[in-house]
Amino acid sequence: MSHLFMFPRRSILQLTFAMLTLCGLGESLFAQSKTDKQLPYQKIDCEGGYAGHLQGVCADDRAQLYWAYTTQLVKTNALGEIVRQVAVPTHHGDLCFHDGKVYVAVNLGQFNKPAGHADSWVYVYDAQSLELLSKHAVQEVVHGAGGMEFHDGQFFIVGGLPGDVEVNYVYEYDADFHFVKRHAIASGQTYLGIQTAAFHDGHWWFGCYGSPQELLRTNADFQQPKRFPYFACYGIVPLTSGKFLIGRGHKQPAGHVGWLVPACVDETAGMRDAGD
Repeated sequence: MSHLFMFPRRSILQLTFAMLTLCGLGESLFAQSKTDKQLPYQKIDCEGGYAGHLQGVCADDRAQLYWAYTTQLVKTNALGEIVRQVAVPTHHGDLCFHDGKVYVAVNLGQFNKPAGHADSWVYVYDAQSLELLSKHAVQEVVHGAGGMEFHDGQFFIVGGLPGDVEVNYVYEYDADFHFVKRHAIASGQTYLGIQTAAFHDGHWWFGCYGSPQELLRTNADFQQPKRFPYFACYGIVPLTSGKFLIGRGHKQPAGHVGWLVPACVDETAGMRDAGD
């Protein structure tokens, strides 16, 4: 009998993975197989065209994606095929998933103005049906709620910023949306504040507008900010360590379209598209 067939099955799998890694394939397969979301580490196109541009993307633990397009909330499978969509009030922004629900940062007023012009909320949707379950006022987000993330039992909300303010703000709420604290990031002015937020690998990652668009990274306590010229202002979906799916989009005659591209951490550039 061949000695190969006497190897333990686990050893054969480990050897196979090592060979794939040397060929540049194992890393991609590992990203797909180990993430709890089971999302492919590849470009994903969201079906359809929409009146507003892509504001944010999040994923649940069943490999389903949720895309916010300003006035449409869209649920797709891991291939971007539409499962369900609903019309929503403008402006629905970046969003997050937690415990069977989708939470969206919503501003019904103006962005990037002094206090008193915004009307900031969190809208909560059932992840299965996209039925609106509840609304929570978060009026402490005085420049307009535009994005959010759930981390360590708390919700964190980001948003707009007037052009003369040299710090960005992150607003922390408990699980029942009682206000806890406003965190200041000594980032300097970023154009229109922060658009998207995600916590991954012990860091906060924030997508910002600009020319070029900027990626802002801090530590877990919102300190040690670093700015990078990378496009992440349409959505940040964490995968396994060092890997993300990043939202992109543009306008076509049929409406705004959106997609996700695989990206990885780069110590010099913050992030880079996979393959660059």
